[in-house]
Amino acid sequence: MPATLASLHDLLVDELRDLHSAETQLLGALPKMAKAAANRDLKRGFTQHLRQTRGHVQRLTRALKILESSVNGKKCHAMAGLIREGAEAIQAKGPAAVRDANLIGAAQRVEHYEMAAYGAARAFAEKLVQDDVARLLGQTLDEEGATNKKLTEIAKTVNDDAFLATNKREAILASMQRESLTL
Repeated sequence: MPATLASLHDLLVDELRDLHSAETQLLGALPKMAKAAANRDLKRGFTQHLRQTRGHVQRLTRALKILESSVNGKKCHAMAGLIREGAEAIQAKGPAAVRDANLIGAAQRVEHYEMAAYGAARAFAEKLVQDDVARLLGQTLDEEGATNKKLTEIAKTVNDDAFLATNKREAILASMQRESLTL
């Protein structure tokens, strides 16, 4: 059943509940992504972001309390879909570096979704002169942006490794094919 959003305040509360649901879902996914990662920097990044995400949930709870609203009442279907894509990346077969590159792509899609949602919510809070809420959202928005940048940095190494792993594998397969043709 669609929510009734009679005001910008209602929309802000709805967005915060959606984000709370998204972050709570992410708390369950990040340990799985960390376990699946082969690259130690990526593994460490997922673990660090798990700690940050716990803080994001606390900030959202605080923001909703400031607005005299509960955290209940919303499921973030977008995050559920993004987490399903992350699960597919975890289960994919192939070289570890290629899986890590896939995990980074899945994680960056999550970060971009979160940055868009936090940016919109902060704009609503600013318009409503909810400075404390806007500040809390801005802190998290900054952290999400920093996480995205870290993922981009890690991707440089991981993508190189994935490229090398793939090309080595293809070269070995081509060599094996040539050998079987000459026999």
